[in-house]
Amino acid sequence: MTDKPKKTPTLEESLAEITQLIDKMEHSELTLEQSLSNFERGISLVKNCQKILDEAEQKVQILIQNNNQEQLASYGEDDKNKGPEADENIPF
Repeated sequence: MTDKPKKTPTLEESLAEITQLIDKMEHSELTLEQSLSNFERGISLVKNCQKILDEAEQKVQILIQNNNQEQLASYGEDDKNKGPEADENIPF
């Protein structure tokens, strides 16, 4: 029998499994070994999520650099740089 290499879960799959593990640990009577095993699996899934998010961030940075933009701006940073007069243009 040939073992297939394990497919790395997607971000969504990892988050769903983490949620299931947390639910099991909160609402089930698990042995210490089972709890530790679930915790270890959760840590592995969190590391996978972080890797996926880091790769996505790198892709975004490359796309922005390719559009001749030097630096990523935080959400809302443009409004901070404009000062209070920027609020005057809001049609409320």
